[in-house]
Amino acid sequence: MRAITVHDRDAGVDGLTLTDMPYPHAAENDVIVRVHAAGFTPGELDWPATWTDRAGRDRTPSIPGHEVSGVVVELGYGTTGLTVGQRVFGLTDWARNGSLAEYTAVEARNLAPLAADIDHTVAAALPISGLTAWQALFDHAHLTTGQTVLVHGVAGGVGSIAVQLAREVGAHVIGTGRADDRELARTLGAQTFVDLDAEGLEHVGEVDVVLDVIGGDILRRSTELVRPGGTLVTIAAPPTVQPRDGRAVFFVVEPDRARLADLVHRVRTGRLKPVVGAVRPLSEAAAAFVRHRRTPGRTIIRIAEEHGTPYPSTDNGAAQPDRQ
Repeated sequence: MRAITVHDRDAGVDGLTLTDMPYPHAAENDVIVRVHAAGFTPGELDWPATWTDRAGRDRTPSIPGHEVSGVVVELGYGTTGLTVGQRVFGLTDWARNGSLAEYTAVEARNLAPLAADIDHTVAAALPISGLTAWQALFDHAHLTTGQTVLVHGVAGGVGSIAVQLAREVGAHVIGTGRADDRELARTLGAQTFVDLDAEGLEHVGEVDVVLDVIGGDILRRSTELVRPGGTLVTIAAPPTVQPRDGRAVFFVVEPDRARLADLVHRVRTGRLKPVVGAVRPLSEAAAAFVRHRRTPGRTIIRIAEEHGTPYPSTDNGAAQPDRQ
């Protein structure tokens, strides 16, 4: 099968290559998914699990990408809850080969059923961004109606979903980004926008919750905005400074089949709209990792359509429909 692989940790993005890899093995409780669309995180080339297994052993060449949408083609021993031919989406394991391939092996419990009317490119944009936003706002920060939340990176995958989820529960949302993110922030539901290149965070005032995806100086300055009893949640790095009379939480997103099902139901009913900024073929996945390429929302890799033919590249932000 064709897959994007990495061999050399020091090579970074330049080490990503499109190669032939063996068809994956379905371990106990696994399924093999024919991948139709895949999502990735540019920073995952820096993650230790990209290069080693859970025991710390080298596992290169490894396949990056941890969001998958596709069709089940094989069941491992003991696998229940899913069937061959079923459309699914979800998270692949951090320390195993991922989704930037024509086929991938995934634990069945990490996947949720996908309705026929949801495009694979939309579904592939949901697992990490959707679960991260939900777990940050509600599992860790316990955001409720009437509170104020500051969402950094409002045009990104996590931020764009977090704004919509927070607005739905009746929170006041302040979004941050660059100047050209202002209109998207407004469309998503943010009542206030802060241009981090031109405006200071100091004028935001106190907030109940901060969702940080940036880290560094932005994370440090954001701790000063958390009112007593509030929470700063970050996915960038463990915080070195705590808010005064508040909490700071760092976490890594966890698989959750029930929550994935809830998120995709929100998409079906129009309550949630993932932002897919670009759709590219597998042959262009390496180029899509380059950090200076700034596209609102998520860049999704389209690998095959429903009948198996590769999709062409598109940069217009519109997910191409499945041909069933």
